[in-house]
Amino acid sequence: MTAELTKPLQATLHHIALGSPDCEKLAQFHHRVMGLDIRPEGDGFLGTAPGRRVHFVPGAAKTLVFAGFAVVAQDDLDALEQRLVARKWTFDRLIEGTEQFLPGAIEVVDPDGNMMRFGLGRTADVPVPGALPARLQHVVVASTDAARLSLFYQEVLGFTLSDNVVDEDRTLKTAFLRCSEEHHSFAVFQASSNRFDHHCYEAREWSLIRDWGDHFAAQHVAVEWGPGRHGPGNNLFLFIHDLDGNWLEISAELEIVTPDRPVGEWPHAQRTLNQWGSAPLRT
Repeated sequence: MTAELTKPLQATLHHIALGSPDCEKLAQFHHRVMGLDIRPEGDGFLGTAPGRRVHFVPGAAKTLVFAGFAVVAQDDLDALEQRLVARKWTFDRLIEGTEQFLPGAIEVVDPDGNMMRFGLGRTADVPVPGALPARLQHVVVASTDAARLSLFYQEVLGFTLSDNVVDEDRTLKTAFLRCSEEHHSFAVFQASSNRFDHHCYEAREWSLIRDWGDHFAAQHVAVEWGPGRHGPGNNLFLFIHDLDGNWLEISAELEIVTPDRPVGEWPHAQRTLNQWGSAPLRT
């Protein structure tokens, strides 16, 4: 087997697209609450701030239309293409690129129908006065077959498994996967339906959890869960809902791992998801 077929994916979450029945209303919420600069884009809107880019497009509420991961170098994109070809998984090369990626980006639909894009970023950050720092960091889905989806992201796309959460019968309940030195850039929960779960912004410094909490309070947006500390990833967190009911996370102190870190295993329990207290277990 060639090195390209076993090379771990090296990328970071660059942007996401959220479906909404009222794109403008949702975009303005993210402008006010998440500090995004908003401009029209096609039938929807694009919101940007340093380290975060969110498309708002017409569609059903609480849907992930696509997620875009920026690769480190062209070699990473070429290696991904070779993996896909070798495993006979259908993909598209976006010859003209996208709003966010240079020409040649790769578009893949996973076994649950989630669209993922991988490419070289074409956009530079533009400062947004007054916006609190937090970088778009991970995206999470729920699946009726989390084990199958986790294996696809590892074997076909080249993500690396960091931690599993299993029940008493050792059935997989959650898988946390990475494509950089950060503990996870993608995760999948076992659930009763295939759906979008949440996306997260990494603030890095724990004091920014306080600042984001104060900001949400000033905007009359309730913190729905947190502050707390996850077991897998060891990060502090706050969660809110936007106007469509999308779950948004602000994180800090996410674990940085080495390539040889062994895969961890956690019990399926509230304490795993929140070392400090209660937690919702997906169903």
